[in-house]
Parts: sequence; structure tokens; C-alpha cells
Amino acid sequence: MSDVRHVLVLPDREAAEEVAQALGERFGADDEPRVIRDALAGEDDAEDAQWLVVVEDPEARMDGAALDEFVADWDGWREAY
Repeated sequence: MSDVRHVLVLPDREAAEEVAQALGERFGADDEPRVIRDALAGEDDAEDAQWLVVVEDPEARMDGAALDEFVADWDGWREAY
């Protein structure tokens, strides 16, 4: 089993929550994705934050290109690690 984690970056909380919910429906994610606020460096305003959806994929079942296309529908992207 590998240790694969996908981090999806979204522009706002609403989009992040929608993506987290839709991930299970679209990709059959076993674990509940985590939604995390990521304040931009030096910014205190909540408006200046990105939201991350972190999903564990220990069996590497999720295709990176499909995730890229999926998250783009919410103006987001997948961070490559």
C-alpha cells in the first residue's frame, strides 16, 4: 500500500465543501476528505484565504488528471507532490 495524498486548492469554503462531498460520489473516496482553511502568507483577512480539500488515497485509485479536471469545475487545482 502506498501513502498517496491529494491536496485540492479551492478559492472559498463553499467550493471546498462542495468538492469534499462530490469526491465520494465521483471517485468513491473511502475516507472523509478534510476541508482546511489555508491563510495566505501575511494575510489576516478571512477573504484572503484558500481552502484545501485533503483526501487520502492509500491505494492510489484516483487518477491525477481526472482530479485536475474535476476540481477545475470549481476554479480550483490539485497540488502536485
